[in-house]
Amino acid sequence: MYCMQLNRAKLETEKIKLEHFLAAPGAYQEADFADRSRRLAEINQLLDLDTQLQTARRSRADAEELLSSPDAELASLAREDADFNEAKIASLEAELTAKLTPRDPADDKPAIVEIRAGAGGDEASLFASELYKMYLRYADNKGLKTELLSENRSDSGGYKEVIFRVAGTNAYGLLKFEGGVHRVQRVPTTESQGRVHTSTVTVAVLPEVEEQEFALDTKDLRIDIYRAGGHGGQSVNTTDSAVRITHLPTGIVVSMQDERSQLQNRLRAMTILRSRLLEKQQAEERQKASDARKSLIGSGDRSEKIRTYNFPQDRITDHRIHYSRSGLPAAMQGDIDDLLQELAQNELQLNRGAAILKADEE
Repeated sequence: MYCMQLNRAKLETEKIKLEHFLAAPGAYQEADFADRSRRLAEINQLLDLDTQLQTARRSRADAEELLSSPDAELASLAREDADFNEAKIASLEAELTAKLTPRDPADDKPAIVEIRAGAGGDEASLFASELYKMYLRYADNKGLKTELLSENRSDSGGYKEVIFRVAGTNAYGLLKFEGGVHRVQRVPTTESQGRVHTSTVTVAVLPEVEEQEFALDTKDLRIDIYRAGGHGGQSVNTTDSAVRITHLPTGIVVSMQDERSQLQNRLRAMTILRSRLLEKQQAEERQKASDARKSLIGSGDRSEKIRTYNFPQDRITDHRIHYSRSGLPAAMQGDIDDLLQELAQNELQLNRGAAILKADEE
């Protein structure tokens, strides 16, 4: 197995500098105190793994020297020790390589998830509602916090569109592969002939973008204020609290209404707009990237069919990694850990391969 090499001397030098900074009076008041603290923790983990790896390699070498001993019992014990350390080395090398593999810096950001009914009318809107509940249950299982930002219900009780925020450790990193077209195949409750229908729901997952990360020119924005409608309490229909922001250069429109305040609606709409614009910019960059880069978990294009939920066959299939499983009812209750782990592992392997090639070139 290939193990990415760790520059121990460089890390130890960086560790000393970080410890010196963090030990200084008033260091906690510095803007990058938290970032430097996290970096020190990462370095300590890497150094500890490297120490364990070197110890295991020495133990394996010592055991291998005794394999040819004329004492059969000693040779047998040496073989067990060598095999044990061989397995330990493989595990440590894999863990070290994973930690050295470049990570998406957006993974720890909150995620903005947008679910929209596609082809299929009422059935699509009902499935959009079921996907929303699936993600809420998954987030709850992971200790993540969710917040409903916007909803547009259909007459059937489903959703034409629902937008919500997920915050917590690795929130975007866990959900980022859910973006794309989700296809459902089942017999709708309104189908009298028992025929299987195919409907689609589009999901977009965006990392939340702070104002300082993506500046917007107010000249490019048209902001309309209007009276909110729909559910939300008595005040929702009596005050001009709803906000619609149009980004003139791209035509992207974000509408937000909330019973609480116009300011809250404006802030939420701006957050979603920034996230959509950054995603659009990154999609354009991906389009220009090499074929190797574009092969990483698909192109990220929202029109790409990523998963099929086949209820008659009790099968859920992710087309990007050719992974299928049964237990569809459990998945709709939030049991999708295996799907997301397979996708994350696939990305890790691709990123690891790219990092190895880059290291070899250097």
